[in-house]
Amino acid sequence: MIRIESVTKRYPDGTVAVDRLSLEIPDRSITVLVGPSGCGKTTTLRMINRMVEPSEGTILLDGQDIQRQPVTTLRRSMGYVIQNAGLFQHRTIVDNIATVPRMLGWGRQKARARAAELMERVGLDAALAKRYPYQLSGGQQQRVGVARALAADPPVLLMDEPFSAVDPVVRKGLQDELLRIQDELGKTIVFVTHDIDEAIKLGTMVAVLRTGGHLAQYAPPAELLAGPADAFVEDFLGGDRGIRRLSFFPSGALELTAGPVIPLDATAEQIAAPDAPFLLVTDADGRPLGWSEPGDLAAGDIRPDRLLSHGRPFVPGTDSLRVALDCAVLSPTGWAVAVDTDGKVTGVVSQQTIGEAIRSAHAAGRAHDEVAG
Repeated sequence: MIRIESVTKRYPDGTVAVDRLSLEIPDRSITVLVGPSGCGKTTTLRMINRMVEPSEGTILLDGQDIQRQPVTTLRRSMGYVIQNAGLFQHRTIVDNIATVPRMLGWGRQKARARAAELMERVGLDAALAKRYPYQLSGGQQQRVGVARALAADPPVLLMDEPFSAVDPVVRKGLQDELLRIQDELGKTIVFVTHDIDEAIKLGTMVAVLRTGGHLAQYAPPAELLAGPADAFVEDFLGGDRGIRRLSFFPSGALELTAGPVIPLDATAEQIAAPDAPFLLVTDADGRPLGWSEPGDLAAGDIRPDRLLSHGRPFVPGTDSLRVALDCAVLSPTGWAVAVDTDGKVTGVVSQQTIGEAIRSAHAAGRAHDEVAG
């Protein structure tokens, strides 16, 4: 565990970046520091590996004061990932990843073998090993940065806005990759971001800091969204925090209906049977093709080129109610399409049914809170 006890960072000009911050960062978790510019997120992160020395207070790592450890020893026990990866441009990818093991005295062959192993773990093609950073995309470079930070198998990983310089699609992929790696390795990760959505998605615990390095609230994401500590936290979470909270409600209990689902080669009887204004048409393997319009239903003629988009489907039990609701809202028919892990349709669900499930989830949450209280 990392324990930050009444830590202050005051610069010679009198600026206070962090003011009497106390925080307990649990082992094998992702703790996210989030807040506006000037709230001391990065300063706090850098005090953990002594890139910045605190003016007052104590930081303990597994009960030991980090000030009593040699700086080089401390930093080699912590992986460090920054924005834009910070790679050595004159070294190949494999040698970038092998940097810390080589500094620790590993032989070149062993270090490169470790680098190759980590390239696979972070989703990098082995063919990239002999390339240089400038030959990789931004997302690939960030994956190299993560691999390099993990190379010596440090128990602690510090990440300073590592995904903020890439586009939203790549960023989502990197976030998913980090969660997968964390599930496998169980590191103690301290992650800095200014993006509340990223904090909610990644954090086991989220620390919201206000300007001047004051802790506004420290809680699990679901608790943070359900009960902001004050107006500042509520404002920082944004006006759609209720929608974000749905990310923590499972969709597995949604009541699906298969009535409006028909195959492309459906008979006239199948088309006429369901009592629904739209029918979801599937291919021969049961995967969704699109929604048939009312006019086609009346004519008994389903034409693939006239189908409405089925939108993005969701996987019950895997995706949250937020995803299911999003699928329904974006659907031209107001119905979300549910599929299994192979992409085959298991049923459809209306916005009304999803709304009822949301109300039930909220009621169950209130009942749980009353019992816990």
